[in-house]
Amino acid sequence: MAYSNTTRGMYSDILTGLKDAGLFKQERFIHSAQAAEIEVEFPAGAPLKKVINICANNYLGMSSHPEVVKAAHEGLDSHGYGMSSVRFICGTQDIHRTLEQMVTKFLGTEDTILFPSCMDANAGVFEAVLTKDDVMISDRLVHASIIDGIRLCSAMHDTFKHSDMEHLEEKLQLHNDKRLKLVITDGVFSMDGDTAKLDKMVELCEKYDALLFVDESHSSGFIGKTGRGTHEHCGVMGKIDIITTTFGKGLGGASGGCVSGRKELVELCRQKARPYLFSNTIAPPVVAGVIKVLEILSASTDRRDKLENNTAFWRKGLIEAGLIIKAGDTPIVPVMLFNAKLAQDVSRDLYDEGIYAIGFFFPVVPQGQARIRTQISAGHEIHHLEKALEAFRKVGKKYDILGKSKQEIIDRYGM
Repeated sequence: MAYSNTTRGMYSDILTGLKDAGLFKQERFIHSAQAAEIEVEFPAGAPLKKVINICANNYLGMSSHPEVVKAAHEGLDSHGYGMSSVRFICGTQDIHRTLEQMVTKFLGTEDTILFPSCMDANAGVFEAVLTKDDVMISDRLVHASIIDGIRLCSAMHDTFKHSDMEHLEEKLQLHNDKRLKLVITDGVFSMDGDTAKLDKMVELCEKYDALLFVDESHSSGFIGKTGRGTHEHCGVMGKIDIITTTFGKGLGGASGGCVSGRKELVELCRQKARPYLFSNTIAPPVVAGVIKVLEILSASTDRRDKLENNTAFWRKGLIEAGLIIKAGDTPIVPVMLFNAKLAQDVSRDLYDEGIYAIGFFFPVVPQGQARIRTQISAGHEIHHLEKALEAFRKVGKKYDILGKSKQEIIDRYGM
């Protein structure tokens, strides 16, 4: 079918509708390395502006760490730019297996397999290890990439209310006749910043002979006493059957992901997971960089400890300013605004004040749950956070949202 003027007009109307509803997303162009302070071009063609970044997943400040950058250069020199092939043909190097072994040790699992991204890991793992005779039972707020992976699997799918252990137990009882039951959750939930009750989930999985899957993308490297993740934080290391995580956030900030866990399940992914079989693996410079990140994190908890202190300072400051935030203790701190246009306007005005923070709204979060999702980094110094708090106070005063309840904000701006 030709791309007719009628077809073009149909799609143009859809885009116009998104703009009119305040749901249109605009990208900013960063002209510097990812760091606490970045140079941004926004809107397109505007002069560069130096701003404090408080919305990146750069939790440990490793994205531009000089030792990591140096290691990536060395990996480029020694192992080349890319593999030009998939793993099982001629796309596996010694450093890929080295990284898999290091991740296995770091996470306390039995084996690990690398994927081009954690989205690819989540897309491939369920189909590889489950059949139509099995059931997947997922938390209702799991990450979109997990939902996509679930859709690709022939196993039955059911859900339980977010972090509701009584409801999960009901679902485990309901599906007790299935060959395998796989409970699926995020470790730290990316939009709200709350932590899964993995200790309770392990108890239920043991009681009902179920497997447990956890996506640790927003916890690997900094959650838990030594940064191993939510399973360390909850005291259940060694009891999680499947862990997926990314190297694109706390563990370096570049790209790549993995499936880690029971050795038989990892081997099934190596044999059957389609994103593994049909996509090139992580580029050698990135592999070398992640290896260096794990070396740094295994030697000291300094960055993880600094992140914890920064997070406490930030949460306290936002509460004292009179803003509504989601409860928790992770570096994901959503400032709740409830209205999509308001989130866009606040984001724009924060940028004018030198603070880079993006508004989130439907369909990224549920309708009426619009927010500015702030994310704290070990790369931030206190003076960065103080400036950001001052900007939030100034912009919050402009929109009269300081000290206001959820209902008062909704009454004024709508949902």
